[in-house]
Amino acid sequence: MDQLREKCLWEQVTTRQIQSVPLSGALKVDVCVIGGGITGLSAALHLLESGKSVALLEATRIGTGGSGRNVGLVNAGSWIAPDDAAAVLGPGVGEKFNTVMGLAPALVFDLIEKYAIDCQARHDGTLHMAHNANGAKDIQARHDQWKRRGADVELLTGAKCREYCGTDKIPTALLDRRAGTINPMGYTVGLAEAVLKLGGQIFQNSPVEAVTREGSGWLVDTAGGTVSADKVVVSTGAYTEGEWAGIKQNFFKGYYYNVASEPLTSSAADEVLKHGQGSWDTRLVLSSIRRDNEGRLILGSMGKMNNKPDWFISSWADRIQSHYFPQLGKVRWEMHWTGCIDFTPDHMVKLFEPAPGLVAANGYNGRGNTTGTVMGKAFADFLIKDDPDVLPIPFASAPELKSAGVRALAYEAGFNLYHAGQCLRVIL
Repeated sequence: MDQLREKCLWEQVTTRQIQSVPLSGALKVDVCVIGGGITGLSAALHLLESGKSVALLEATRIGTGGSGRNVGLVNAGSWIAPDDAAAVLGPGVGEKFNTVMGLAPALVFDLIEKYAIDCQARHDGTLHMAHNANGAKDIQARHDQWKRRGADVELLTGAKCREYCGTDKIPTALLDRRAGTINPMGYTVGLAEAVLKLGGQIFQNSPVEAVTREGSGWLVDTAGGTVSADKVVVSTGAYTEGEWAGIKQNFFKGYYYNVASEPLTSSAADEVLKHGQGSWDTRLVLSSIRRDNEGRLILGSMGKMNNKPDWFISSWADRIQSHYFPQLGKVRWEMHWTGCIDFTPDHMVKLFEPAPGLVAANGYNGRGNTTGTVMGKAFADFLIKDDPDVLPIPFASAPELKSAGVRALAYEAGFNLYHAGQCLRVIL
């Protein structure tokens, strides 16, 4: 237990870093992108591919937010089931959204191939694992809904389910072959490298202090300089600071942590997720499970772990591992890390246009690798064509979420109680 460190695995294994200086002086470009996560980088990349000039401002370093610190699942679809998405958005918009998000992993893997991004990419699918009978009903429903839409999904039961999951504790799993896994830090850095290669300008350690109208365009201020731009993309997600335009009030902040083991090399370990899928279960507070290319077992769940003692973190990881994979025996946990997620009450992404030529998005609800890539491209298409029909969903006009702070605290308290119960073996 004394070996457990607060360290992000993806930062450790991604040795490449973007070299840049903070913004200094005045700059004029077609589009200024605020935020150097997956959404902002995808928007910048697709704008550059269309011949636009782009400056991207990142408050810290590329990948230090949720984009580089997540599980690394490349999921198809949104968090909610496709029928539910259609009910929330209406059948026409809902099915358009389902189609776009169903194809989202293909966009991610196409970019990885096109720009030769080194990020441990595996296009082997994901497994949504039912942990009990009620979970199996949910998995069956999701399978049926996606199958009706022609998706490459398969319901696994019996021996095949045990073979793919590596455990006999899962009665049913949904194999989604559209999906896969990545090292999210490697992917984020790779997108930034592609932006630089195409002539984009990236300024790290350049937090934005103000965004104001300047004629028909915008003036973006930092401590060291300014960017004049015709259009602006705000892509700061859960890390949004300041209250301007009310964007921050439309989501509430949550957290997700991961715990990684030392590399596992035994024959028993080889049977855990042996076909390379990443996975998550149907628990009230889900557990995610995956391996990396060095054989580490990576477990994750909702909540903070950077404010917990080592014994709590190890006890939680031991509990999940011993339940699902007792054949591994005692596992040594090497590191843990926590990132932020922007949640919305209906678990749907929101797009905003607070003023002409300024766009923003939030509410990825834990699916930033694919949703960020898709929404970044959609914003680029919209700003180039000035046609809202190119967006997967219309701009939101929903009322602000005034109780965002209270809701975030309530969720975190619930996660803490749930994980404490797991550590004490009161619940699993």
